[in-house]
Amino acid sequence: MAAVTEEQVEAVRALVSSIPAGRVATYGDIADAAGLSSPRIVGWIMRTDSSDLPWHRVITAAGRPAAHLATRQLARLRAEGVLAADGRVPLRGENSVRHAF
Repeated sequence: MAAVTEEQVEAVRALVSSIPAGRVATYGDIADAAGLSSPRIVGWIMRTDSSDLPWHRVITAAGRPAAHLATRQLARLRAEGVLAADGRVPLRGENSVRHAF
């Protein structure tokens, strides 16, 4: 992975901060909005610099939470009114909770 700049980190942090309660965004959504080449860069930034962010609102493109955080992440989302079916958050259709940047 190429070196991540402070500007990229701040862009990701700003985007994650802007996701309202009751909504989610994918790593890819954030990468696109920040002009990053890969959702993995967002994942790396989130893993290293997101403790003060609403990290639970960032999920995979499949609508699933991070495997190692699934129980905690789904509980936080449920507290905001985001309901998952079979561990998957609806990203398309009339029940979609996907945030648009």
